[in-house]
Amino acid sequence: MIKVSVTSTEVRNQSGNAKATGKAYSLNFQTVWMHTYDRSGKPNPYPEKVEIILDKNEQGAALFYPVGDYTLAPESVYVNRNGDLTLSPRLVPLKPAAVAAPAASRAA
Repeated sequence: MIKVSVTSTEVRNQSGNAKATGKAYSLNFQTVWMHTYDRSGKPNPYPEKVEIILDKNEQGAALFYPVGDYTLAPESVYVNRNGDLTLSPRLVPLKPAAVAAPAASRAA
């Protein structure tokens, strides 16, 4: 499981015209911090900064992720039309760890 930390709801927009087609585009990005692993499976000592592309609602506004901890949704990994494994991050919230109830004190 890859943990993803969202520390800000700031969204960066990039827009323009595609060179190949001339069509207008508008992409929204959000910075997240991924807690990754090295090739031997050991956790890296620090999270890595990554920008993910955000989905849009019906009005075209960016659907950003609230501050919190997430993991990658299963639909983030898929095989594209060329047969290559592709990653398109979609996040699902991590459930907070259950807090143990204090032990009941015993009367002597």
